[in-house]
Order: sequence, then C-alpha cells, then structure tokens
Amino acid sequence: MQTGPLQGVLVVSIEQAVAAPYCTSRLADAGARVIKVERPEGDFARGYDKAAGGESSYFVWLNRGKESVTLDLSDESDKDLLLAMVDQADVLVQNLKPGALERKGLGPQTLRERNKALITCSISGYGESGPYASRKAYDLLIQAESGLCSITGGPTEPSRVGISIVDIATGAAAQSAILEALIGRERTGIGSDIRISMFEVMADWLAVPLLHAASGNPPQRIGLAHPSICPYGVFSTSDGQDLLISIQNDREWAVFATQVLDRPDMITDPEYATNNARMSIRARVDKIIADAVSDRTNAEMEQILTAGNIAFAGVKDMQGLIDHPHLVTSTVSTPDGHDISLPAPPALFDGVRRMDKSSMPSLGRDTAAIRKEFGRG
Repeated sequence: MQTGPLQGVLVVSIEQAVAAPYCTSRLADAGARVIKVERPEGDFARGYDKAAGGESSYFVWLNRGKESVTLDLSDESDKDLLLAMVDQADVLVQNLKPGALERKGLGPQTLRERNKALITCSISGYGESGPYASRKAYDLLIQAESGLCSITGGPTEPSRVGISIVDIATGAAAQSAILEALIGRERTGIGSDIRISMFEVMADWLAVPLLHAASGNPPQRIGLAHPSICPYGVFSTSDGQDLLISIQNDREWAVFATQVLDRPDMITDPEYATNNARMSIRARVDKIIADAVSDRTNAEMEQILTAGNIAFAGVKDMQGLIDHPHLVTSTVSTPDGHDISLPAPPALFDGVRRMDKSSMPSLGRDTAAIRKEFGRG
C-alpha cells in the first residue's frame, strides 16, 4: 500500500544508470507509484557489480519500490502500451540520448499534447542543443569536462570524486524540479516540460571555484584542506590517528590558539590574527599546529577540541562508516530474498524516514500485470 504525500501520483520512467533512477527512487519513497520501463535486456546498471547479495549495488540502492516493465519501443504494440501508461501518468522521466524518443514519435511535446497535465522531465548530458548535445555523457566524463576534477585530489594530479556525484546531483535536481512542477500544476492544471543537463547541474555546483578563477585566483588542489580557510586540514596525533580540524572565524581561532597551541600571542599578532593573514603563511601555520597535535593522543585532542567547541572529524574509511554510531540503515530485499542493509533516506518527516517500499524488482517482473491493467494484455 502506497503512503506519503505523493500517494496517487503515477510516474513512468524510461530510465537507466543513476541520474533518473535516483530521482524516481526518491519520488517512490514519497509515495508515488513508479513504473520503470526497461529495454528487454534491462537497465545496464543491473550488471555493474554483484556486491549486494549477488545484485548490483547501484540497482539495489536506486530501484526499491518500483515496478519493472520491459518494452521494445521499436515494436508498435509496446509503443501503444507506453502511450496508454503515459496518457494516465502524472510524470514521465527519461534519460535516453537526446532525440531518441522524438525519433520514435514519443517525444515530450507529443506526449504532452495527449495529456495536458503531464509533467515531462528529460535528463541529458549537455542539453538538447549546442555543440556537445550529441556526445555521450557519463558521470566521470562530466566531472572531467566541467572542471570538477581539476579542483579535486592532491597537488600532483586531478582526481575523480569518489562517488557518482554528477549523477546524484542531477537526480536530486530533477526530483526538485518535478516537485515544483507538481505544485504548479495544482494551481493551473497544466503540466510542464522540464529539461535538465548533467553539465549545467555541475556548473551550478561549481559556482564558487568558478568565481575565484574568474577573479584571477583559480583554486589549487590541496587534498584534505580548504582552498581559502586556514587552518582547515588534517593533522596526525601521537597515536597515529588523523583529525580534520576546521577553524571558521577569529573567535574560534582565539580559542584554538589558547587551548590547543598554548599560543595566546597568536590572537593579536597580525601575522596570525585573521584568516587572510594565516592563508598567506599557511605552511608555517600548519607546521605549528602539526607539532602541537602530534604531542597528544587522539582521545586527548578530541577532549580538548570538544571542550573548546572546535569543529573536527575523524578521517574514516568505509568500514568507519559501517561502524559509525550515527549511521541509520534500512533494508532492501533482492528478488531472490537477500536482505540488504543500506543507508536510510536522510530526511525525517515527523520523526519518520520514508522508505516503506523495500523491494527491488526483477527484470520485467510486472510486465504482464501492467499490460493487463492498461488494456494491452
């Protein structure tokens, strides 16, 4: 039984990989009915790995609570079934190559002419027009093309962000836009045609480093440190633990200089008193802090930093996340009955996390039932 604020909303999603499935998984968590349209061979993300009870980790994460129907959109009867579904749908999401649906007579304009209340959301790499519109676009390609890799990693070479951040950001942007369109439709009765490109989403997220570069001060790669705040970096304790310490303002610096460095003179010394001053001699400041931290154990540092209300974090690996006292998990069931524990959706609504539809579909599991429901059985 579907529950949540989107109960009664029908989403048809011609989706694959990560960006569109991320969007629709969040709509499903909010109560929408999501029919996932797959090619006969299936969403290729099903084959990414076997880390989740023999299933793909990506697919288990992003396809819980959905129905799966397999369609060959070159087949007229399958096209008719898609049209029958979309005629009754509230939302259509698709992340096929730009123009792919239009060439089959199934483009957003055609579908919205049939269903005026329909909200269509098309996700692409570089948009529908422009010199790169026809390029294939995957997460890491956009990380590189947008300049994200140029500000990620250590001093010697650029690096990939360790998760599919472009896909996830794009999926979240699509979800937000769809919810906005649903609110608008409540007022007008008319749907919307939404177009979202991965490149533009990442360009928006890169606004701050872009502005620094445009002003003649392009950010440099500095690993686990902040490009414009000092001190903000990793320091090792006497027992070999790494702490990431962050000072955000001069008040915090005064506490840090007194309680951690035992250097109250640095509060008023113009060489150290302000962030801009400290940035100009960052290596010297970091050396002073490294020496002070290395004289104490991790437990001692945590006690001092906590007492001073100074921001800090341990530098964890994935096992550290698995064991983390703040991690909240939910369970997803695979088609063959494996229960997979994964991080729960982050939002709490009146104390409850919305993830009550906890199974992922096998390929084409719901095809026969959907054909019957929409009169194509």
